[in-house]
Amino acid sequence: MIVAVLWLGVLTLVGPATATAQAAPHIRATLLAEGPALPGQTVTMAVLMEPEAGWHGYWSNPGDAGLPLSLDWTLPPGAKAGELQFPVPQTLIVQGLMNHVYEQAYAVLVPVTLPADARVGSTLPVSARAQWLACTAQICVPERASLMGTITVGSGPKDTRFAAWRAALPARLDQPGRFEATPTGLALAIPFPASAQVRDPHFFIAAQGLVDYAAPQAFRRKGDWLIVELARAKGAMAEHPQSVSGVLSLGAGAGGLAITASPGMVPKGGTPLSGGTQTAFSWRTLALAMLGALAGGLILNVMPCVFPILSLKAMALARGNSRHARAEGVAYSAGVILACLALGAALLALRAGGAQVGWAFQLQNPGVVALLVLLATAITANFAGLFELPGLSVSRSGASAGTVGGAFGTGLLAAFVATPCTGPFMAAAMGVALVLPPVAGLAVFAALGLGLALPFLLIGFVPPLRRLLPRPGAWMDRFRRAMAVPMGLTVVALLWLAWRQGGWALMGAALALALVLLAVLVVVERQRRQGCRVVAWLAPVTLALVAAALLGAPRLAARPAAESAGLPGTVPFSQAALDRARASGKPVFLYFTADWCLSCKVNESVAIDREATAKAFAKAGVQVIVGDWTRADPAITSFLTIQGAAGVPLYLWYAPGAATPAKLPQVLTPQTLPDLAARAQQGS
Repeated sequence: MIVAVLWLGVLTLVGPATATAQAAPHIRATLLAEGPALPGQTVTMAVLMEPEAGWHGYWSNPGDAGLPLSLDWTLPPGAKAGELQFPVPQTLIVQGLMNHVYEQAYAVLVPVTLPADARVGSTLPVSARAQWLACTAQICVPERASLMGTITVGSGPKDTRFAAWRAALPARLDQPGRFEATPTGLALAIPFPASAQVRDPHFFIAAQGLVDYAAPQAFRRKGDWLIVELARAKGAMAEHPQSVSGVLSLGAGAGGLAITASPGMVPKGGTPLSGGTQTAFSWRTLALAMLGALAGGLILNVMPCVFPILSLKAMALARGNSRHARAEGVAYSAGVILACLALGAALLALRAGGAQVGWAFQLQNPGVVALLVLLATAITANFAGLFELPGLSVSRSGASAGTVGGAFGTGLLAAFVATPCTGPFMAAAMGVALVLPPVAGLAVFAALGLGLALPFLLIGFVPPLRRLLPRPGAWMDRFRRAMAVPMGLTVVALLWLAWRQGGWALMGAALALALVLLAVLVVVERQRRQGCRVVAWLAPVTLALVAAALLGAPRLAARPAAESAGLPGTVPFSQAALDRARASGKPVFLYFTADWCLSCKVNESVAIDREATAKAFAKAGVQVIVGDWTRADPAITSFLTIQGAAGVPLYLWYAPGAATPAKLPQVLTPQTLPDLAARAQQGS
């Protein structure tokens, strides 16, 4: 505190001279508005802080030293600025002092309410005198700037960067915590589902001078409570505050929770956490997660959401008498496992870097969806006999044209398309994989690939299983052509997904690319049959189409299609919407879905979007909230992480007055929701 006061004095004394002399601040500040707003409405402003390499800024409570960003606003008459909203900070110890800092670019958000009499179409100037402290591990420099911005009165598009900045804010916990004084400081009990995992937690307390920031924090788990013990600040008297608030960081890339706690009894005992990682982790935990992943991979072989993969396997398994059965089995398995490991490694790396992503993140990218349209089109054309695809081609006599390379490529494609629909038994395993140490997490992803590849691997190595397959013959050609029908339906489904993600522009672009590819493949097959070499021009054309899909499609997906209709009164997910619904005292049904998740759509058709469910919900007054994860949404990803879920579907039931939600099974029956609503109505 003494250091902070001294720096504040220096900043005040140097005054405007510092701003004049400092031509290049070490932290560049920019004032931005999210977009237009109507008179009387609130728009979010952002102060984007961009530190130079090696420099850092400070959280609202900077810790043992430092100064946070402060703003002195100049607003139009009738406008009002709210409190500064800081993202989740990081810890930095310098010479024994604990600092709560930001070492990368960060945005401080501020809600600004427009005057009720503002004229639509006008532009309102806003400005703020900002001051902050920029530091390295050796020196600190007080900095200030006059920030200028404008707000357009009206309606219009929003700045897409604000979604990520808003997701970096700590999520408000939907129930209060409890705290009590201890002989050495404070014990804080935070409501936290037992199924949710946490790695490297740290509690950033908002009050200054109450606890020793640099002292180790002891964490333990007790049921649905996460307990943290904080040491009293050196020299401070034992105090009994009326409330304790702060931010619980869940670890790098996992976000945080905004906590408010009132005096109350803190549970005793529980499972300690060491270094932020649960000591309850053991080889047994890893073994169970791998078994769950293996079972999920096996289920993928029969789930309708991976019918394109089943088509590929049906053609491959029909070649069971191939002399290369074992080699193809190993190659196919290697392709599947490698793809699962690559997807898992990319997911873990992105989360470690702070990105809010979850399992099946690749299907949230419109470019990947467009690429899958091209792949599905090529496979459909092959099954229809328009051209021969190496590794899948079967002659009319039944002789195999399969190769080891073709089997490996088939495995890669199978896993890439199949892994998003991990089935109802994969949620726990994927959730554990994301919080295990990286090597252990990759072992879980490898087990998923092994489960997906296991049937084909067994057929390759067990001759009696191969003998159970039908003998090769002319029927295989007819079977291949029949498989063109479901593959064609897959193309249609992917085009629908493109429309859902980016509207008619994205769907039209994907369809155009698919038609161009189809024409190219037909020409290639004709020239191949005439003995012409086509590789020289086919390769650049294919690369051009792939580049157009991956790079061009996202540019057309700025505005997704309108939401599909659900239950009456359904509202989109936000933490504020959930808070309002819970405060109403009515039951709340919160579910997360995505258009690329077939199991989600099956549940919606069978159990959610039904007249019986709608009537039962209406009688019980159930509030329905849906989170659409079709496209990347950092706020939804953060909420899923807090709930211990790696992806969708996720179904939560908030009973009136319940401290925590009930997590429903991932397979819903027609009576699951009506029964819950009936019990809630009887309880009221």
